[in-house]
Amino acid sequence: MKEISILVNNILSVITLSLLAGTMTGLGGLIAIISKPGRRSFGFLIGIAAGVMITLSFLDLVNEAWTHGGFLTATIGFGLGATFMFLIDFFTPHIRFGEKEPDNLRLQSNADECPRGRLRRRHRRQRWWMETRTIDKQLFKTGILIAIGIAVHNTPEGIAVGAGYMHAPQFGLFIALAIGLHNIPEGIATALPLFQSGASRWVAFRTALLSGLAEPIGALLAALFLASFKGFIPGALAFAGGVMVFITLDELIPCAREYGHQHSTALGIIIGAISIFLLSGLIGL
Repeated sequence: MKEISILVNNILSVITLSLLAGTMTGLGGLIAIISKPGRRSFGFLIGIAAGVMITLSFLDLVNEAWTHGGFLTATIGFGLGATFMFLIDFFTPHIRFGEKEPDNLRLQSNADECPRGRLRRRHRRQRWWMETRTIDKQLFKTGILIAIGIAVHNTPEGIAVGAGYMHAPQFGLFIALAIGLHNIPEGIATALPLFQSGASRWVAFRTALLSGLAEPIGALLAALFLASFKGFIPGALAFAGGVMVFITLDELIPCAREYGHQHSTALGIIIGAISIFLLSGLIGL
């Protein structure tokens, strides 16, 4: 009975920490629609997210896996995590939003469909058009693709929170804080191009917030699995590190350099790394 109680408390703590980290994308979205940072600031902020991710991966996740599981466990786990994200990116279709104007979209309706049903469909199309009409289709597509990427990637990112907490509650708290810090610029990166493209403030904020809420899924799965197979915790930490490094190199840095400014991006990466150094030192890891 005591073991069940401990397991339930651990799972609730993992879900809470990952949920708090995931909702930080909503905070980033709110910042974006209020302050509307420019291109240089955009590159700087995404650079911070990249610096946080890559430093957290090597300084903490892979290092802990190496210390407690050995170099082979750390190497295999890291490689599997990076390969896993590569396969997700390779096989997940990239939905090209914003390539067509919304008023050119047509919905097929059956001949026997009632007029009231067609009227409801028309109202939904008009509402969608009013909320998502774009001035700059490239910006709108960028924001949506970033949101999709964040939603897809936050599930394995949640594994880092779950594995970290099952390794040590203090370490799980540290990872959740670091990922939350990383999620704020990602929320800005999601909401900013949507808002600047002509979408409403609510659509931009809602998209940024929802993109981060997949994180508790990965955290819960990791906690449930590692509660029964504690020997896999070092490998899970390295796996999460591989996931984060792939996301950083494949998406965050290229996006920051394309839509931001290269010097601002480099500075942001350094600031992000320093933030993890300070956070790790303050928590005492």
